[in-house]
Amino acid sequence: MNEIYDVIVIGSGQAGLAAGYYLKKKGLHFVILEANAEATGSWPLYYDNLRLFSPASYSSLPGMPFPSKADRYPTREEVISYLKQYAAYHRFPTHFNVRVERVEKADLFFVHTADGQVFKTKNLICATGSFNQPFIPILEGGEAFKGDILHSSTYRNPAVYQDKKVVVVGRGNSAVQIGAEISEVASKTYLAVLQPVQLMPQRFLGKDLHFWLKVIGYDRFPFWRLGVKVGSPSGAIDVGNFKKILREGQLQQKAMFKSMFTEGVIWPDGTKEKVDSIVFATGFKPIIPYLSGIEGALDDRGYAIQKAGVSSSVPGLYYLGLSGQRSFASATIRGVGSDAKYVVKHLKRNGLS
Repeated sequence: MNEIYDVIVIGSGQAGLAAGYYLKKKGLHFVILEANAEATGSWPLYYDNLRLFSPASYSSLPGMPFPSKADRYPTREEVISYLKQYAAYHRFPTHFNVRVERVEKADLFFVHTADGQVFKTKNLICATGSFNQPFIPILEGGEAFKGDILHSSTYRNPAVYQDKKVVVVGRGNSAVQIGAEISEVASKTYLAVLQPVQLMPQRFLGKDLHFWLKVIGYDRFPFWRLGVKVGSPSGAIDVGNFKKILREGQLQQKAMFKSMFTEGVIWPDGTKEKVDSIVFATGFKPIIPYLSGIEGALDDRGYAIQKAGVSSSVPGLYYLGLSGQRSFASATIRGVGSDAKYVVKHLKRNGLS
């Protein structure tokens, strides 16, 4: 394949679509490579009852408002539908079912795919985001536990936990929401935490939390300019009756267990408790394995070495959708558009001759 692109975007989830919008607006010659059959990112993999924690009015990609009432919180299926509509409307040049295996860098970037194709480009935007490898901590006795262990990324719904004893590990939005719905059917549900959950009200003085974050400037404050790495605020947004469930002990908080044994967990005070299942809502590692062959692209953990989405040492290499990339909203559907605009502007100014 002799064609040379101005830009190749890897991934057509929300980050890749936002990149496509600004690349098309700038008139650049680009293509998006997507491993799956549709431009829906990781959304089809999330649990069934997931709703956005931001209302529709704060949940749009550039150039197309989310088709819902402004103050409504869209479901997972509605987000998937919106992403499909967005991709279809803008008609970005996209190759589906093309999985990138590795990238090499000489005078150009050489993008190698699983089926043997090689794409050449002057600039590369890695839009595969932060949710690449589920993180489950290594705990003493973990290999001995005979119950079910899964990560929140493979959790779908609470039906399989009917009348079981379950521990959910974590204190963020996913952990609390998953724990709350499992507690509706399980015989006992614990939330194992390093610190007590801090619940934030979804609405305050009649306005959604994100309205106030925008008013005070926190939502888009450029922490990266100060050299500050910032992720989502600690704690969870109370999208239902979480406060009541926690207060009444339907979902019981306990200090994180220190180890595991064949039939369950061992709490910090040494008490052994039998449990059937453990769900780790412990986040992800934002590794980017296909860049491992490019010197200076990744640190020794496999994480991108970048500032505000611009590679710190590899000219022409960019990122989108990383947690805390430019603000705490960078990895969200409401925040990635601003980052994409910044990255494409930088690329147009510095990355094209």
